Amino acid sequence: MHSLASGLALFGHFLLWSLLSVGGAIGLLPDMHRYLVVEQHWLTDAAFTSALALGQASPGPNMILFSALLGWQVLGLPGALLATIGLILPSSLITVAYFRYSRIHKDRHWVRAMHDGMAPITVGLLLSSGWLLARQEASSWQRMVLIVLTVVLVVRTRINPLWLLLAGAGLGLAGVI
Repeated sequence: MHSLASGLALFGHFLLWSLLSVGGAIGLLPDMHRYLVVEQHWLTDAAFTSALALGQASPGPNMILFSALLGWQVLGLPGALLATIGLILPSSLITVAYFRYSRIHKDRHWVRAMHDGMAPITVGLLLSSGWLLARQEASSWQRMVLIVLTVVLVVRTRINPLWLLLAGAGLGLAGVI
C-alpha cells in the first residue's frame, strides 16, 4: 500500500490531466503511461494496457472507468475515488463555465478562435495515444502488419471499426495473434 503522499500525488496528476483532456482523456494516455508506469513504477505496461482495454470495452463513460481502474491498482478504493474525482471535477467545472459564457458571447473573436484551435490539439493528442498503444502491441511482424492494415482500413474505407474489433477478437481467440 502506498502512502498519503502517493495519494496526493495521484490526485494531483489526475487534476492536471483533467485540465489537459482536450477532446477527451484518451489523448492523455502517453503522459499517464509515462507517469504511472515509467516514473512511479506503480503499474506495469501490461496492467496499464489491461486497464485501458477493460475501460474501453465497458459501456458508458469509459475513460472514467479507466481512470478508476488505474487508481484502484495504485491505492485500492481510495485511489479509484481520487483518480475519478480528479479526472472529472476540474474539466467539468471549466466546461460548464466555458459553454455558459460562449453561448452568451458567441460572436466574440476569442471564443471562435478557441473553438477553431481545439481541433489540431485534439488530433495531435489522439495520434500520440494511438502511437503509444501501437508501439506496445507491435511485438511481432504479424502484429505490426495487423496494426498497419487496421489503420489503413479505418482511414480508407467505411468499414465500421466494431467489425475490425470483432475480427481482432476472433484472431486472438484463434491464437493467430
